[in-house]
Amino acid sequence: MKALSKVTRSIKPAEVEKKWHLIDADGLVVGRVAVIIADLLRGKRKPSYTPHVDCGDHVVVINAEKVRFTGNKRAKKIYYKHTGYPGGIKGVTAEKVLDGRFPERVLEKAVERMVPRGPLGRAQMRALHLYVGPDHLHSGNQPELLDVASMNRKNKVGA
Repeated sequence: MKALSKVTRSIKPAEVEKKWHLIDADGLVVGRVAVIIADLLRGKRKPSYTPHVDCGDHVVVINAEKVRFTGNKRAKKIYYKHTGYPGGIKGVTAEKVLDGRFPERVLEKAVERMVPRGPLGRAQMRALHLYVGPDHLHSGNQPELLDVASMNRKNKVGA
């Protein structure tokens, strides 16, 4: 019998096995699905999770334009950016972004703000593939479909 070890083993980047997951975001709440995506990108649902190594999986999200907000956030939530010039703060509502040219940016920004800032976070965000509509380019990787709606129900208290 092997003796118990008091040393936590950190996984090395060469030992990481990346899987592919497919999420259909149709009708899902932005923040709830963003948490699940961020956890998958970081690898926090794996027993071999190491905080300083990119050990997460690839996530393909289809129907990213059909996410929804609770309450009145679609009309009231404002995304801010700064141009770099004095007084150059600009704001756009979530409704305008979702109805605009790149509606997947709402989900992209929500996930981006949940992963670490810096080189590790940028590497993890490269594993996120967002698509408007039901078609994607990663069918050759055979991503497994995740039932995110049931994952959200399991995490709620009393469900």
